Amino acid sequence: MTGVITAGVDGTEESLAALAWAAREAVRRDLALRVVHAWRFQSDAAAEVADREAQEEWVRAAVRDAVTDVCGRHPGLRVTGDIVEGEPAETLVAAGAEAELLVLGSRGHGAVVGFLLGSVGQQVIAEARRPVVLVRAGDKASAEVAGHEIIVGQHGSPEDSGPALRFAFETAAARGASVRAVRAWTLPPVFSYSPASLKLLDDAGGLEPYEKKALAEALAPWRERFPDVPVVEHVEIGSAGQVLLSVSGRAQLVVVGRRARRTGVGARIGSVAHGVLHHADCPVAVVPHE
Repeated sequence: MTGVITAGVDGTEESLAALAWAAREAVRRDLALRVVHAWRFQSDAAAEVADREAQEEWVRAAVRDAVTDVCGRHPGLRVTGDIVEGEPAETLVAAGAEAELLVLGSRGHGAVVGFLLGSVGQQVIAEARRPVVLVRAGDKASAEVAGHEIIVGQHGSPEDSGPALRFAFETAAARGASVRAVRAWTLPPVFSYSPASLKLLDDAGGLEPYEKKALAEALAPWRERFPDVPVVEHVEIGSAGQVLLSVSGRAQLVVVGRRARRTGVGARIGSVAHGVLHHADCPVAVVPHE
């Protein structure tokens, strides 16, 4: 399915805020909205409340109510609602693969709730093939106003950061917002220098000019593609997570790239995405590298 934004709902306040965010974004981008509840039958034989039909009907009613509420707020929006039985993480990863982006609720400042309980959220974010947006319960449409920027982290080569930059510029264009592209840098240990790297630094005039040049080169194709989007180039010494969080107070959305890594206990996202997800006060988009 193309041309769709998918929102995962589970009845929590966070997921309903995510649904509202997804609906507004679908209207801006002229996309359809799919509301998905990943459902697992909860059996409690000891209490004799293992009523499958009753549980399923409760879930269906909740999804219907969510769809009705969204349609009432956005009469022209195309909205469908589905309940999909299965493991939540696998279900949401599959749903996200069929959409332009997947939107979920997030508590932040600690454990992530709803669909994002522990390893479930980690797996969804780490394995999603499309951008995943995490939204807090307190998120409001009023935050999406002129003057509030789209913050995007740029790191590595233009190819590595291309998907995150593309998402940030597309979002800014749809909202009439500006982009603040952030490249954080730290002093490398002396033993990491090589003759080739020293020559590059010398040609650039030093470390900070080198970082500024790298950021400008990464942004060049997106500036050309989106000439009406104002851009601020922000280069600052410090860890990427700390620098992004330091400017997130002025943001309506923070966009970070994601290169998942596999460990003995499953998929893990990078420390920058992890830190921003837990501590940014605005919605966060995690965009996988292609």
